[in-house]
Amino acid sequence: MSIHLKLLIDVGGGKAVENCLKTQGHDVLPVRDLDPRVPDLNILTLAVREERMVAIMDKDFGELVYRSRQPHAGVLLLRLEAARSDGKVAVVEEIFREYEKQLLGNFTVYQSGHLRIRTTQSAPRESSIQWLQ
Repeated sequence: MSIHLKLLIDVGGGKAVENCLKTQGHDVLPVRDLDPRVPDLNILTLAVREERMVAIMDKDFGELVYRSRQPHAGVLLLRLEAARSDGKVAVVEEIFREYEKQLLGNFTVYQSGHLRIRTTQSAPRESSIQWLQ
């Protein structure tokens, strides 16, 4: 059974990813609708205030979460810099179909066909690792 998440989607995700997640029934707030130039820390702060998971393509969020220990409601870092819209959508659909319940509250990275889910309650630790096949 699918769950419906509250998501804040960074500009790099693109409209196709936003629409895909809306179609799946998620509550999607695109950063582009707020201000495409909003700083990363403000994105993370808004996401925490509204209890939204952040889907981004910006590696700086790892710095905010792990080194600066900023709170978050979940981060999905998509390392898809060279991917076209249809490729991004395919990856996002698979991630949400297979791992949706494990994303909330965790720091998740997708890169080169692999998905790593890191549990981030209080101290960062890599107790939960999942790989897409």
